[in-house]
Amino acid sequence: MGDQKRPLQPGETAPEFSLPAANREGMVSLASLRGRPFLIGFFRGLHCPFCRRQVAQLGALQPALRAAGVETVAVINTPIENARKYSRYRPTPVTLLSDPDCLTHRAFGVPRIEFLPDGSNEKPEWPYRASMAEFAAARVNPTGELPEPLNPLECNPALNAKDGFEMSEADHAILATHPTQLTGHFLVDAAGIVSWVQIEAPAGPNSISIFPTPAQIIAAAGKLAS
Repeated sequence: MGDQKRPLQPGETAPEFSLPAANREGMVSLASLRGRPFLIGFFRGLHCPFCRRQVAQLGALQPALRAAGVETVAVINTPIENARKYSRYRPTPVTLLSDPDCLTHRAFGVPRIEFLPDGSNEKPEWPYRASMAEFAAARVNPTGELPEPLNPLECNPALNAKDGFEMSEADHAILATHPTQLTGHFLVDAAGIVSWVQIEAPAGPNSISIFPTPAQIIAAAGKLAS
């Protein structure tokens, strides 16, 4: 695992954080959310089409989550100006937070993949250490939009072209700095205790960009409210 911490587990306390909001005024922190349950999703930058789709899906779930008393925030690995520009283009009822350095991702223990050097004798430990050969052999098509499953590194350009999404200078910089950041979802209760966790690709690279389904999220929120 190196210097990475393991993901927070149910029963553990969520860490303090304070991040700028892209589609509302001011900062959002653990302290400001305390007193009501919330779902917090950690995503790659806006260059990731699967992350953009998941944020849209979370937006569509807002009526059901609000009915369960659950607020939703999405932490995007992009500078605040970039997040604000995107939120004006693609408005969402989800509160978007900016974390260009993935500091909050780290605090919650959302993994990032580190590739072993060619010829290394070090044992892979997914998702913290992986061989490039293992990653290159993976094929994914989680949303079924691609004509055939592709290597994870090939999916972004294909879907971004399909979406007409043109990467900005900030998007390119984030992709270069955080190319292997994974995603995670955490449901936190009113006292700040984690009650449910989903980390991307727990079994290996063939499950990259498979996120929790609406049914899974609603079921977890329902258990919290009951």
